[in-house]
Amino acid sequence: MSLYEIVFSGRLVAGAQPDKVKANLARLFQADEQRMALLFSGRRLVLKNNLDAQAAEKYRATLERAGALAEVVDMHPRIEEVELAPPPDAPTWLKKPKPGDGRLQITPRDLYMAAFVDVDAPDLPLAEVGSDLQDAKPAPQAPRLDLSGITLAPAGSDMGQHKQPQARPAPDTSHLKLL
Repeated sequence: MSLYEIVFSGRLVAGAQPDKVKANLARLFQADEQRMALLFSGRRLVLKNNLDAQAAEKYRATLERAGALAEVVDMHPRIEEVELAPPPDAPTWLKKPKPGDGRLQITPRDLYMAAFVDVDAPDLPLAEVGSDLQDAKPAPQAPRLDLSGITLAPAGSDMGQHKQPQARPAPDTSHLKLL
């Protein structure tokens, strides 16, 4: 089943007075001035969609009686089938080079690439899956430090820590009385 939509772009029935049509549509849609200005802005507006053919024609006729020209548009137009041309051959830069001296042979595909014909590019092989691609790193060596001037303090000696403040005596509250 085809579905249709009602489209309005501000056009009026021949001989209709714009003020009367606006008043009729304002009453029909129960719309304020701002919505009416949007309706008559000249833009293509879909007023109602997902309608069957009979309901779409009923809406169109009602709008036409009010003085507005609306279109009934099929929401799912048939798509024309187009036969596509066969795909072109692979570009020359995708073709495998002929086996030679281990160098990659490039055939230019256009004038821009022709500037790179004389570039000597080695044909680098791909590594096997799981192979290590980084060079081996040497084992880290401990830095050479002169520690001859460092000594150990005897156990229990003061190493310059902050001393805890001594506890003060509690204040004398014997002169206070509760009433």
